[in-house]
Amino acid sequence: MMWGAQEGMGWWMVFGSIAWVLFLGAIVYFAVSLSGGRRASSDAPAGSALDIAKRRYASGEISEEEFQRIKGHIGG
Repeated sequence: MMWGAQEGMGWWMVFGSIAWVLFLGAIVYFAVSLSGGRRASSDAPAGSALDIAKRRYASGEISEEEFQRIKGHIGG
């Protein structure tokens, strides 16, 4: 039997495990980024600038003054 052959192996096993997790995480990250990632922006409903301003005003994101100013700039 080899005395002292196991000394320090615990730390190498911990670091090796962390290295594998990081390696696999990098592979997943690059696979997702190469496939186009999230497409949340393409799922958003398209509309004119006036429609967007109306929606924001209706949800309370902008005030009536801001809505009127936007409407005036758009020309609607």
